[in-house]
Amino acid sequence: MKLNLAIFLTLFRIASIPAVVILFYSPLLHSRPIAAVLFGIAAITDFLDGWVARRYGQSSQFGEFLDPVADKLMVSIVLVMLVQGDPDWYVDIVAMIIIGREIAVSALREWMATIGERANVKVSWSGKVKTVLQMFGIGFMVYEKTVLGLDIYAIGFVLLIVAAGMTIWSMSVYLRAAWPSILRQGAAD
Repeated sequence: MKLNLAIFLTLFRIASIPAVVILFYSPLLHSRPIAAVLFGIAAITDFLDGWVARRYGQSSQFGEFLDPVADKLMVSIVLVMLVQGDPDWYVDIVAMIIIGREIAVSALREWMATIGERANVKVSWSGKVKTVLQMFGIGFMVYEKTVLGLDIYAIGFVLLIVAAGMTIWSMSVYLRAAWPSILRQGAAD
């Protein structure tokens, strides 16, 4: 593996997870806002690493593998922290929808790759919108503090609810794209 800027950005995203966790649970003053800022910086690298890879010819199979792993780790771990920090049932439901979709779509992509049809379930615009909504929603919920009289946590939760809706929508897009392959494989078995 050749370490380039694109892969470094992805590795930074993974390395930031423990720091976000430690800050989230820290009793220090302003630790949650600092955790949210670090989460936001890590989220920005999600958009930068792909751009850098395409712009500077740094695309690699390892980078294509690592990028979604980093995203799913970051989102899933921080969602679990938010559920633990706010045990209301509706936070649980949103987290279950998002994490469940991530597992299901990852498994679908893996299966499609094994039958040589991974291109049929490539990232769509709905998946990108879902990611942006998740990152902002989760980041705001981690921040938690009120800013200029605005309940940032509540705004984040609303964004996360919209993200959960986009999560379901984007999963249906991937399933529709994969459905002909599923039917063919089912008939062949």
